[in-house]
Amino acid sequence: MSRLFAVLLVAASLTAASGAGAEEWPTHPLTMVNPFAAGGPNDVMARLFAQRMGEVLGQPIIVENVGGAGGMNGADRVAKAAPDGYTFLQGTVGTQAQNQTLFKKPSYNSTTDFAPVALAVEAPLVLIARKDLPVKDMKEFVAYAKANGAKMQYASAGTGSAIHLGCALVNMVAGIDVVHVPYRGANPAMQDLISGRVDYLCDIITTAKPQIDAGTVKPIAILTKARSPVLPNVPTAIEQGFDVDAYTWNAFFLPKGTPDAIVQKLNHATVEAMKTPAVREKLEGAGLQFVSDDRTTPEYLAKFVQSEIAKWAVPIKAGNISVD
Repeated sequence: MSRLFAVLLVAASLTAASGAGAEEWPTHPLTMVNPFAAGGPNDVMARLFAQRMGEVLGQPIIVENVGGAGGMNGADRVAKAAPDGYTFLQGTVGTQAQNQTLFKKPSYNSTTDFAPVALAVEAPLVLIARKDLPVKDMKEFVAYAKANGAKMQYASAGTGSAIHLGCALVNMVAGIDVVHVPYRGANPAMQDLISGRVDYLCDIITTAKPQIDAGTVKPIAILTKARSPVLPNVPTAIEQGFDVDAYTWNAFFLPKGTPDAIVQKLNHATVEAMKTPAVREKLEGAGLQFVSDDRTTPEYLAKFVQSEIAKWAVPIKAGNISVD
């Protein structure tokens, strides 16, 4: 047997073994990394999807919470994991788009270190104000902020958080300059808005809606292109003349180099979970919106992440925002 023939035979054997492994996958439990603490909205979604995706795949999916650094610690763990399909990430606009600009030296490249699987849901941000702020719509809000910005404050869940950057985008588009007050989490920020210690907040709809319904805060605008089905009477900023499109999103990613057959199987499980009535009812009731079928492909997600990095780089750089 010639040396060349032997090399070719070994290569063919390895290729066949790799293909067989992908066909058999999964043969044991998987780990879904949620890059945030347990108990929050991302964790609720992770566990709902994990249960249904595991049923589709025939293996349990364990949710592991790996928090810290705005989600970068958990995402980095997946980026450096073996590309065998057994560890994957529930990524967000923060971990896959905003952190690429917020950090001077992010520990991974979200466009090259992952194999995109599927975009799943989006959650609109809502501009809410203290209930006694003397405005009733976006135009009055902007006029008031321009006249009183020096004594106003807006809250966030922390510097570089999605709700911080949502308000940074609002401020940039509206041309207003207001002091940012970062809190250690969304809950204390909301509590100080309710008590009137701060003037406004750009919160995720899942946590804003209960306070809007209770009348403890004043809704000013939905910060997406379309109104939310769960807050149909709140107009969008765009309707009111301000070009703001701000929302968080969740998607799934595998490590770079994962075989395409595994990517496609995990994509199928994700889409099946998205179609499950119990999953839809729970998440849609909280204000999350499932993406359309044409936006669930790995190819779409790859391009979407690139566009989101470019989109959020603008307000981050304009506001000179950094978490380093």
